Amino acid sequence: MKLKLTVLAIAPLLIASHAAAADPTGVWMSPSRGAHIQIMTCGDNSLCGKLLSASKPRTNPEFLDVHNRDPLLRSRHMMGQIVMEGFTGGPVKWTGGHVYNPGDGNTYGGVITVVDDNHLKLTGCAFWFLCKSQTWVRVEE
Repeated sequence: MKLKLTVLAIAPLLIASHAAAADPTGVWMSPSRGAHIQIMTCGDNSLCGKLLSASKPRTNPEFLDVHNRDPLLRSRHMMGQIVMEGFTGGPVKWTGGHVYNPGDGNTYGGVITVVDDNHLKLTGCAFWFLCKSQTWVRVEE
């Protein structure tokens, strides 16, 4: 009985310490073209992400934004561009954001879930029922 009470008493502390350790800011590698994305705080406590690097596709070696719906933006270089923005919440789950995919020129609604200190799950949805998730790995800075 005493052991159960002790476990129940410290469980909230363990959960709180895990949540406090979950920090989505930093540089992350996505499995798509080995892209490195820097996630940072932008605006009023929301998260955004900037594309730092990626392997360049053979058909687009300068990695221009050739699929953008806005013809005026198709000649911009994608490196250094904000590709994620508007994620709010935390400390473990960030919602309400959008992710731009330069591979198809579309923007998707997204959710960031911090799995642990070195992994996060990014889910992008075209519609509420049509979603795809990726696990990203933290890059040592």
